[in-house]
Amino acid sequence: MKEAIDNKELVLALEDLEKEKGIKKEYLIESIEQALLTAYKRNFDSAENVKVVVDNVTGAAHLYAVKEVVEVAEEPNLQISLEQAKKISKKLELGDSVDIEMVPKDFGRIAAQTAKQVIIQKLREAEREIVYTEFNDRKGEIVSGLIQKADANIVVMDLGKLEGVMPTKEQIPTEKYKVNDKIRGYVLDVVKGTKGNPQVIVSRACPDFVRKLFEFEIPEIYEGLIEIKSVSREAGNRSKVAVYSKNENIDPVGSCVGQKGVRIQNIINELNGEKIDVIEWNPDPAIFISSALLPAQIMAVDIKEEEKFAQVIVPDDQLSLAIGKSGQNARLAARLTNWKIDIKSETQFRQMLSEMKEE
Repeated sequence: MKEAIDNKELVLALEDLEKEKGIKKEYLIESIEQALLTAYKRNFDSAENVKVVVDNVTGAAHLYAVKEVVEVAEEPNLQISLEQAKKISKKLELGDSVDIEMVPKDFGRIAAQTAKQVIIQKLREAEREIVYTEFNDRKGEIVSGLIQKADANIVVMDLGKLEGVMPTKEQIPTEKYKVNDKIRGYVLDVVKGTKGNPQVIVSRACPDFVRKLFEFEIPEIYEGLIEIKSVSREAGNRSKVAVYSKNENIDPVGSCVGQKGVRIQNIINELNGEKIDVIEWNPDPAIFISSALLPAQIMAVDIKEEEKFAQVIVPDDQLSLAIGKSGQNARLAARLTNWKIDIKSETQFRQMLSEMKEE
């Protein structure tokens, strides 16, 4: 075929892509064939049934009209008479299909351009897939990047190979983000955008961001000597972190706070002043719930195990502290322990008992 791509360079390029990027040569050839078929139909407006075959040894692209062998060819674009078919091969019979090579003008040039475009496209796709896989494996990690865009709805970060996106709900409400600021965030997810470009969903507001910061700052957590049992958080305002160690010689709370609070201060600084309560986890829910409600002092905790409900009694002067501003302390304690918590002052509790007796 005079207009075919007889191009060993194409084959070498395909083989290199297979070795370096893991894109199968057969897949690339199939993609080139499909793209050439589309290009032929677009450029030549053919009503024929055609197919393209790329030689995987020489790189040559061959174009064929596929015709059915009939007695009399009433549709020359789709059929060939038995008489004409016998001139191609004596073995052909009625009902067979035959491939007749075509040499349309400029097809060789179109073929070369199309092959190049397909290779570039597939290379980009492969690179996007590699980056997607790389960042998908980093879910649950902390990344840092420069802010490229910051408005009321979204913060876009430059993470090097791709961009990170921090939607409003993943931002800390008390923080102001500015272009060119360097910030850190937690990789929540990696998604493929509309054009196939991977996008990293980053969060600074989720509880796991705090959990990961503790792993960074507290060697005992990273080494597994101290375990973070749970985290509850209202981003930008307050977090509660429950920690535990099997080793009786390790003080989990003291280790996390550090000498003169230096360890916890690094985390507070990263979160721009967010308050953090570090609480020792306890298998006894009553003790754990009491600790979770710190800094309030607790008089008694009545547990209903089946309902996971706790009735907490506090001194009268501790009620507002136990509940917290707008109920925040009680809310965070409930999330931390995963128990429903009802807090009553000593006076309220005595009044409740009195009413129950009257009934």
